[in-house]
Amino acid sequence: MILAGEPSGDAHGARLAEEIRRRWPDVALTGIGGPRMAAVGVRLVEGLDALAVMGFAEVAKRLRFFRELEGRLKRLLAEGGFDLAIPVDYPGLNMRIAAWAAKRSVPVLYYIGPQVWAWRTGRAKELARIADRIALVLPFEPELYEPHGGRAVFVGHPLLDEPPAKEPNVLARELGIKPGEPVLALFPGSRRQELERHREPFAAAAAELLGRVPGLRVVVGKAPSLPAEAYRRLPFPSTEDGASLRALATAGLVKSGTGTLEAALAGMPFVVAYATHPVTWFLARRLVRVPHVALANLVAGRRVVSEFLQHAATPTAMARALEPLLDETDPRRRATVSGLASVRDALGTPGVAGRVVDLAEEILKERA
Repeated sequence: MILAGEPSGDAHGARLAEEIRRRWPDVALTGIGGPRMAAVGVRLVEGLDALAVMGFAEVAKRLRFFRELEGRLKRLLAEGGFDLAIPVDYPGLNMRIAAWAAKRSVPVLYYIGPQVWAWRTGRAKELARIADRIALVLPFEPELYEPHGGRAVFVGHPLLDEPPAKEPNVLARELGIKPGEPVLALFPGSRRQELERHREPFAAAAAELLGRVPGLRVVVGKAPSLPAEAYRRLPFPSTEDGASLRALATAGLVKSGTGTLEAALAGMPFVVAYATHPVTWFLARRLVRVPHVALANLVAGRRVVSEFLQHAATPTAMARALEPLLDETDPRRRATVSGLASVRDALGTPGVAGRVVDLAEEILKERA
């Protein structure tokens, strides 16, 4: 059983499923996820459209659905036949399913552990008790589980296994962008609720820069998981080829999350922004304990890119921070590019899915 609840987890789960099937061709794969997992043969109990919510207030509105889904997954595990459960991130649901699996002697390999470095530190102790192995994707995470006896391993970040960008000049020609024209990439989010909150401030920041940066072109990175109509109120051309856009862009405005690591790995200087429901923000300010929000800054251990959160994410503030990043000669841009290189170096090497399946093989041999 492979359990992924968001687009990034779907991508990571799909690569994992491919590697599992390569080693054990007759394996039966069941779980929750999206189109990428379905395409490699995972029988989905539920798809991403129903799962893509984030934040305390937002999840509260969907509690009945999540209770029902949890019940369906528990019944499947109780019926037997599963040799391994692999939750992929998404801890709100996945921690409970992992605990249920462990009680029924189904071994658990937790891939991409919960953000215990940010909040709910007690989850580290809980997961150390539940999981046979914990495959972690940030270099500073294993030490958080070791005091609790957790068998935690840094396997590298799965983004390192993403296919390389297509030739960015192809995208430039498709969009009519001429050589030498500065390009601002907007990545407002992969969930509809994120897009709705970020669309207007992102567009307004870009509009300010269009008036200040000669020849600037603005392009929106669309999430394949959202319909095209969701982006119609953004008055700029768009593409689903995020990798090529990051390679082409001079700078980017990126919603906080995995996208900040994608930008760092591409070497695209960027600014981070995030806004959420007021209740979620109120609770997060009291519960979350990290010096930075952007994953790129957390991996670097310092403020490599500027962060604008909630009320601070104003168009003028974001535009002011982005302007020097759009100038190839500005020393602030060069300093950001150098900082992003340190993030890439810290994230490990390709072959992450293979290392996770190595852990699965260890577990199965122990249980044989």
